Amino acid sequence: MPVLTMREAISQALWEEMERDDRVFILGEEVGVWGGTYAVTKGFYDHFGPERVRDTPIAEAVIVGAANGAAMAGLRPVAELMTINFAFLAMDQIVNHSAKLRDMFGGQFNMPVVIRAVGGGGRQLGATHSQTPDVVFAHFPGLKVVAPGTPQDAKGLLKTAIRSQDPVMFIEHATLYQTRGEVADGEVLEPIGVSKVQRAGDDVTIVTYSKMLQVSMAAAEQLAQEGIEAEIVDLRSLRPLDLAPALESIRRTNRAIVVEEGWRSFGVGAEVSARIYEQAFDYLDSPVRRVAQEEVPLPYNRTLEQMALPQIEDVIRAVKDVL
Repeated sequence: MPVLTMREAISQALWEEMERDDRVFILGEEVGVWGGTYAVTKGFYDHFGPERVRDTPIAEAVIVGAANGAAMAGLRPVAELMTINFAFLAMDQIVNHSAKLRDMFGGQFNMPVVIRAVGGGGRQLGATHSQTPDVVFAHFPGLKVVAPGTPQDAKGLLKTAIRSQDPVMFIEHATLYQTRGEVADGEVLEPIGVSKVQRAGDDVTIVTYSKMLQVSMAAAEQLAQEGIEAEIVDLRSLRPLDLAPALESIRRTNRAIVVEEGWRSFGVGAEVSARIYEQAFDYLDSPVRRVAQEEVPLPYNRTLEQMALPQIEDVIRAVKDVL
């Protein structure tokens, strides 16, 4: 299979869907002439033209609001937000419009809106540009939330999101664009709301997603050198949340670690841990351990930033604790 970067996989998905369906169009800050802040849409403006690759003002509420209206009128907009931190400026449009209008109007129209947003820390962008508020958006019914951790999943999940009749928040981690991985030839579609076992193991189950998948995989390789085999379950989607593969794994390994980049309090790990206790308590030989970001505004200084973010060593330590 071809090896692509995450950036190339996302770009391919967008290009293929725009070629397949002329109702698909892109809008956002610098997506056109500039080619996207992270170069995902480079070349799109010249090929598809200004009607389908639309540069917008720096106004996130306008971007998502326009996408909502276009979707209600029968188009399939892909709205790009330069960073998920700016999604806070469009919360009314995302939470009260994208997520709810289809239900409030009894399904008289669909809301095929995809909101691409870059999240996560690790690029020294400061506290207001480095947050991981994924769980905030996963809180609201009616809005699907997807956060891939591999190029294969990024391409397949984005194509599925664009074809969905529901609004999808598609979260891309800022430090994963250069991550490389195999992507299957031909049509690549991955189901939204289905978790995936990314590594088999018998000693402990690690439940994670997005950037922390890569961190957990690296930790698992180091643990394997000590004879500890970790099974890694990648959530891929936060809403719908599929814990069936994780629960099946935990019933075999009897131990669980939940790894996320977001803050520990009220986070994804809290929800996943609660469901594990509700549905697999009798199988646990040790309390569920959570690995998360330090609960501080993320520092700009690189050393301090890395100290605040979950690292490979943190995952290894948590695994050894439950063992």
